[in-house]
Amino acid sequence: MADQAEIDALRDRCTRFVHGHGRPTAAAMLATIPAGTALDTYGQGGVVAELEAEIARLLGKPAAVYLPSGVMAQQAVLRVHADARHRRTVVFHPMCHLEKHEEQGYQRLHGLIGRPVGGRDRLITLTDLAAIAESPAALLLELPQRDIGGQQPDWDDLIAQVDWARQRGAAAHLDGARLWESAAGYGKPPAEIADLFDTVYVSFYKGIGALAGCCVAGPDDVIAEVREWRRRMGGTLYGLWPGAASALSCLGVRLPRFGAYLEHALAIATALAAVPGVTVIPDPPQVPMMHLLLRTDRDSYASAARRLASDSGIWVSLEPPATADPNVQRLELSVGDATLGFSAAELAGIFAGLTGS
Repeated sequence: MADQAEIDALRDRCTRFVHGHGRPTAAAMLATIPAGTALDTYGQGGVVAELEAEIARLLGKPAAVYLPSGVMAQQAVLRVHADARHRRTVVFHPMCHLEKHEEQGYQRLHGLIGRPVGGRDRLITLTDLAAIAESPAALLLELPQRDIGGQQPDWDDLIAQVDWARQRGAAAHLDGARLWESAAGYGKPPAEIADLFDTVYVSFYKGIGALAGCCVAGPDDVIAEVREWRRRMGGTLYGLWPGAASALSCLGVRLPRFGAYLEHALAIATALAAVPGVTVIPDPPQVPMMHLLLRTDRDSYASAARRLASDSGIWVSLEPPATADPNVQRLELSVGDATLGFSAAELAGIFAGLTGS
């Protein structure tokens, strides 16, 4: 495999990108900040207040607070729920971001206890939850579940799982990093999904392609405490306006497009059904994302991806995450503006070429 400098140079020469909104550039990201943006001071006023009000409105919650990272946001809100209930256990999926990607920050910084429930390769079920005897502080559900291809439970199952938490006096918290995708999949406005939960976290750099940053929305008292934890954790910067302005701008541009993203994801999956070397997970996609299992070894895949970039100027990841089978590569495909630039048939041909089909 080429070193990182070679990979970056090859990607820089590409003009089309299969995944999401394509490769961001500094110029394009800065352009998401309107010239007339009103500045905040330590998170107060200006565009930060505008964004918080808009998220509270979109999610149907009394209040929202902007934070610079999702790691900070979810640890803070779960700490608040735990302290209010004098409990420490948070129930979540084994592939939860807190467990996989945060160096056990929830435990080492906040004294919380994580309790993974269910199988790594499937959704949490009510049966999984019913086997838990202790009373947790919170149930954290991720919609959609990214690590299994963007799956999410049936609506009635989701309601039943949230009811399980409420019956035990636990908070129901939504990891809605991809809530915009989830809403398209359910065919419901974000507020209807958020209404099931006490608190909701949403990300801005993922689905809508803004600068880094996020919000947590919920009751006034909970959000007031999260705001205090933001300061304690070093997140109340002198000016939070760049990320907030970018988020507000990108919400207006991309939120209306998620129905089209989902429609294209379904068309892509249909086209891929005719490619013998590709398996779509889940099939059909439940949101505007999916995982693709490509039946090829790692070196063959990387060589094909490099040729695609060099010869056609089309970029796909050169280094997909490893699977248990060395002859199967797993790619995540999030459908965004860049993906819409390819027909479903064209993408089927691209993935057939990556597998040698």
